Amino acid sequence: MKHVNRRHQTKEVKQARYAKPARQDARRTTSAGGNLGDKLKAYRDLHAHALFSSLGRLVASPFNSIMTIAVLSIAISLASGFYLVLANLQQLTGNLETSAQISLFLKDEVSETHAKQLADRIRQNPGIQSVKLITKEQALAEFKTYSGFGSAISVLKTNPLPIVIQVLPKDTLEDKQGLENLLQSFQQSVEVDSAQLDMKWVERLQSIMAVSQRAATLLNLMLGFAVLFIAGNTIRLELHSRHEEVVIARLVGATRAFIQRPFLYTGFWIGFISGVVAWFTVTLMMLILMQPVKKLSDLYGGDFHLLFFGFTETLELIAISSALGVLGSWVVLMYQLQYTKPS
Repeated sequence: MKHVNRRHQTKEVKQARYAKPARQDARRTTSAGGNLGDKLKAYRDLHAHALFSSLGRLVASPFNSIMTIAVLSIAISLASGFYLVLANLQQLTGNLETSAQISLFLKDEVSETHAKQLADRIRQNPGIQSVKLITKEQALAEFKTYSGFGSAISVLKTNPLPIVIQVLPKDTLEDKQGLENLLQSFQQSVEVDSAQLDMKWVERLQSIMAVSQRAATLLNLMLGFAVLFIAGNTIRLELHSRHEEVVIARLVGATRAFIQRPFLYTGFWIGFISGVVAWFTVTLMMLILMQPVKKLSDLYGGDFHLLFFGFTETLELIAISSALGVLGSWVVLMYQLQYTKPS
């Protein structure tokens, strides 16, 4: 192992020794009218070497790498899993919004033609999602079917049920004040005898969703900081184990960017692999829950399907975890390299 480390250090020191003269030669070549493509190619090769050599160092110490990635992936899985649970709850509450509708019971003297005109005027309101008109005959048929008093209603000579207009506003879970204003405007209408809306139910549902969203935000922030600190601590230990290599690189004239580059790519690999593992973990958990949830939805006669990560959300998850790994590494390097100087 010591022989391997010396070989790595010798290779890094040689690169550091010739990195600065190479950049100076590239500047002179460019200023003298040389080929800019050669400079870009050399810059690409430096980054490619740092990218794959940092991955090789992670593979060379599998136990430490697996332990670090396991801890990070668990933290990312908790944050992303909670986000996915909240997305499924929002899907469920989107189906429950239909029960937050306003029922307008029209006066007996309002004709069916007048009721249709009123329904058309309500549809023109941009804050209304849908409007349904229930005539007296339709209301009577539903009452006979579901109430169990069909024979008693048949004895009556006239239909006592009024015309009903069911109004479903938009954003019923978010705009409480708008719902109250809309309900009040309906109550003041001359055609409406009474307007009903269970505001308490809407308020409870709004409160539950607000608490869930805030809890998800706080949890994601806390777990994000945890990923940041764990990645930074891993890079700090890596920097400590390569202290002599960094000091020698500085002695031969390596720049700060050259020294930081392999450590930043190590942080990238740690975050990237942890994000991929977290995605597989959350997806596996959702697959395990899919069948019981489907069975429960069928028992209640619903059509609820679990949501999984989409393509864009998957890319965002991996990008955020990779960025956190790089950011944690950069913060540690900015602090630690100030105290890593040749004696």
